[in-house]
Amino acid sequence: MADVRLQKVVARAGIASRRAAERLITESRVRVNGKVVTELGTRIDPRKDRVEVDGRRLVREKPVYVVLHKPRGVVSTMHDPEGRPTIKDLVAEVGARYSRSGASISTRVECSF
Repeated sequence: MADVRLQKVVARAGIASRRAAERLITESRVRVNGKVVTELGTRIDPRKDRVEVDGRRLVREKPVYVVLHKPRGVVSTMHDPEGRPTIKDLVAEVGARYSRSGASISTRVECSF
C-alpha cells in the first residue's frame, strides 16, 4: 500500500472529519510510532505505522456494505429539505458510520413495452 496522508488515516478511523483531523494534528494530539506529528501532509504507511490520537491507538473501521430495496416514496438522498423519508432513514438501523463519498445508489426504473 502506498503512503497516505496522516489526516486521511485519522479520518478513515472514524473519529473525525478530515478537517477535524487536521486540527488534531496541529494541536499535537497525534503520534506516529510514538512521536508527536504536527506537520500537515505527513505521509505514513497505515499497515506499518502505529498511529495514536490522545493516547489511543487508531484501528481502521471495516467497511459495511448495505443492499436494500428502496420502497416507492423514499427519496435517494441523505437529507431532504421537504422532510420526505430518505435512504438514510432506511440504513439508520445498520448502526455503522456512513460516508456519502462511497455511496453508490441505483434506482429501479419501471418500463412498459
